[in-house]
Amino acid sequence: MCGIIGYVGNKSAVPIILDGLKRLEYRGYDSAGIAVMNEQGFGVVKQKGRLASLEQLVNQQPIAGTIGIGHTRWATHGEPSDINSHPHLGSQNKIAIVHNGIIENYLQIKERLEQKGINFVSQTDSEVVAQLAEHYYDGGIVDTVVRTVNALEGSYALGIMCLDEPEKLIAVKKDNPLIIGVSDYGCFIASDVPAILPHTNKVYYLNDREIAVLTRSKVEFFNMDGEPIEKELEVVNWTLDSAEKGGYEHFMLKEIMEQPKILQDTIHSAIHGDNARIVESLDITKYNKIVITACGSAYNAGMVAKYVFERLCRVSVEVELASEFRYKDPIIDKNTLVILVSQSGETADTIAAMREAKRRGAVTLSIINVVGSTIAKETDYTIYTMAGPEIAVATTKAFSAQLVLLYILAIAFARKLGRISPEVEAKLLAEISAIPEKAAEILERVDMIQKYAATCIGCKSIFFIGRNIDYAISMEGSLKLKEISYIHSEAYAGGELKHGTISLIEDNTMVVAVSCCERLYEKIYSNVEQVISRGAKVLMIGSCIKASPHGKLQIIEIPRINELFSPSLSVIVLQLFAYYVAANKGLDIDKPRNLAKSVTVE
Repeated sequence: MCGIIGYVGNKSAVPIILDGLKRLEYRGYDSAGIAVMNEQGFGVVKQKGRLASLEQLVNQQPIAGTIGIGHTRWATHGEPSDINSHPHLGSQNKIAIVHNGIIENYLQIKERLEQKGINFVSQTDSEVVAQLAEHYYDGGIVDTVVRTVNALEGSYALGIMCLDEPEKLIAVKKDNPLIIGVSDYGCFIASDVPAILPHTNKVYYLNDREIAVLTRSKVEFFNMDGEPIEKELEVVNWTLDSAEKGGYEHFMLKEIMEQPKILQDTIHSAIHGDNARIVESLDITKYNKIVITACGSAYNAGMVAKYVFERLCRVSVEVELASEFRYKDPIIDKNTLVILVSQSGETADTIAAMREAKRRGAVTLSIINVVGSTIAKETDYTIYTMAGPEIAVATTKAFSAQLVLLYILAIAFARKLGRISPEVEAKLLAEISAIPEKAAEILERVDMIQKYAATCIGCKSIFFIGRNIDYAISMEGSLKLKEISYIHSEAYAGGELKHGTISLIEDNTMVVAVSCCERLYEKIYSNVEQVISRGAKVLMIGSCIKASPHGKLQIIEIPRINELFSPSLSVIVLQLFAYYVAANKGLDIDKPRNLAKSVTVE
């Protein structure tokens, strides 16, 4: 969701903050602003719209200082506007804050402060933090922050500056990410690592309700009693290059093209590295049920995994939307293994599902891309994708890494349960180890996919169909397309067409059919013929296609692989298809409208 960047040091704060905000654009936003503290007070510039507009305004209204905070806002309380943009100041202009999250009791606080004669200027819940902190301030900023956050209900990541303590930048969080970076020329706060990678890879990860006090040369940490605490400095292994476009027009295309290397690194870690040790430590024989819960693309990875786990392990697997999990009174207990999948490890609904699962006694395992994230720290077991920073809002490489980890997890569980022999395990792992090379083969044929995508200009709806595991990955293809192209899209199990959905097919309707399950080829091809006979144009993607292309049927073949792992190859074609359809429309592919990379509020 919203992005936060802050700096205190011996360099000019404005260029550092503006660059950090640009690196946080992928989180989604509709307005942005910065505040810099100097001898004259706070210099504040904020504006609705894209960062380019803010940067232009800053150039027109220069502000100077070596300590400041910046923010990209995605509206929750109050419409997108200049006034509702962050940073927010108290009415005496003594305290400035940026906030990510939702203050659930802001109306009560606001009414109480208004009764004391304090005037509010925005419609946001965030302004109450600045006003309340200013109201409480009596000469000690740490005590003020403790008192302020103790009065808040909801979620928050906060960056705070106070004119009376001009050398300090304060950070505190609850249920929203916030990291602390340190360098030779100052200290940083940020919502995510890419914002500070140009300056440092040395970070502290804040836990909930911990306070960080940053000065030019050091960081001190305190608990909610104001007592000092020690934290371990960690080194992020992401490189700056991994957070740059590297000559590609969009991050999404770069991240699609990175997948062979990402897959290779993730597979190696899961078979031979740190992830392998964690997988081996899990005793799957203790559990009579597996529940996978996630949101968005991670949920689709879970849907693919259900087919793999159940086929190999013969264990019941349920896949639940994390946003619904805690509201459905889930049937889980100490004999349930709950697997949580999240790129960021900060997805609010998935965090809530994790905590509900733990409350009910289930054992939790997470598949995460971000070390030090909330889910990674709170689950009983964590295995990491080796995807590096993923900047495009629409996930590609992180999704692919999640898939191969889930495959390898299923194979390990099947062996421990005695469902497969060591020989079969070795054969399956060999198939998985071949995925990166086969993925690279597909990426060498980008032109064919790009050419077909060009024929989809003007499509109002595009449908995806598949059978069995091909249906599961079709869901991801459909989501990817609608996310970045704004074309209506749905995925259907092929056998369901005749139960109502075929009524949507008319002349020149576009249908994408996935066919990697050879035993079901005749079934899906029958569905293809049904939609063609009603006027549809069909793109068939698969490894077992026997038909020949003709006027209404185009075919993209992918390398053969065990059908259980075929989604890792078909999804690359689906990602490229979505990308080029959106590119042909001239859309902002990395930052699609209304979407954020990490959904950190409910």
